[in-house]
Amino acid sequence: MISTIRVLIVEDDFRVAKINRQLVEQITGYEVVTETRTASETIDFLQQAKTLPDLVLLDVYIPDSPGLDLFWHLRREFSAIDIMLLTAAKETKIIEEALHGGVLDYLIKPVEPVRFAEAFRRYRSRKVLLSSKSELSQEDLDRVLFGTEMRQDSASDALPKGIDRLTLEVIENVLLQSPAEGITAVQVGKAAGVSRSTARRYLEYLVLIEVVGAQLHYGDVGRPERTYRKI
Repeated sequence: MISTIRVLIVEDDFRVAKINRQLVEQITGYEVVTETRTASETIDFLQQAKTLPDLVLLDVYIPDSPGLDLFWHLRREFSAIDIMLLTAAKETKIIEEALHGGVLDYLIKPVEPVRFAEAFRRYRSRKVLLSSKSELSQEDLDRVLFGTEMRQDSASDALPKGIDRLTLEVIENVLLQSPAEGITAVQVGKAAGVSRSTARRYLEYLVLIEVVGAQLHYGDVGRPERTYRKI
């Protein structure tokens, strides 16, 4: 099961960095490990880190790193780390170069909070999907690459209002990796990167269509919790 996703923010303006931290940490399943202001500070941190971050949120305009120099350095030396750009750079040449380098997403400042959150939601969904399967179908790969399916089938058309196919599959993948005794809506929400209420809505839909079973779990104290498991 995917644990908390660790993020490194690279931003030379400390005020913007703090805002970015707040935006990231408002999203379920993420934590910011630190903020760095320069390329040298970023590289020093990564070289000394016991555990590398999963994702770097990177600005293009870093004082000691002209253009995409830091981006390419990270790609060469820390290839396992994903990179998302958040920058005011709008030049086609820079965007095209970043795309060639495999940037995960490209957010142009000032970014809308909804677009920001969606980028991180898609990233977590991608991580969950890749960690839950040893092989991918074309439909799976389309979700990884585009965050959606290229084709729509009758099953997706039949989904009720408020149930998104991609989110539903992320929830199901979380359940596949859960303990035999079941998992709560809070735990599902944390693993899938959605709120408790959203997780519960999807879980109850899966119960309704008899894909998932539910039961009450009585702990030592407090009210009983509803747990869910794949049938």
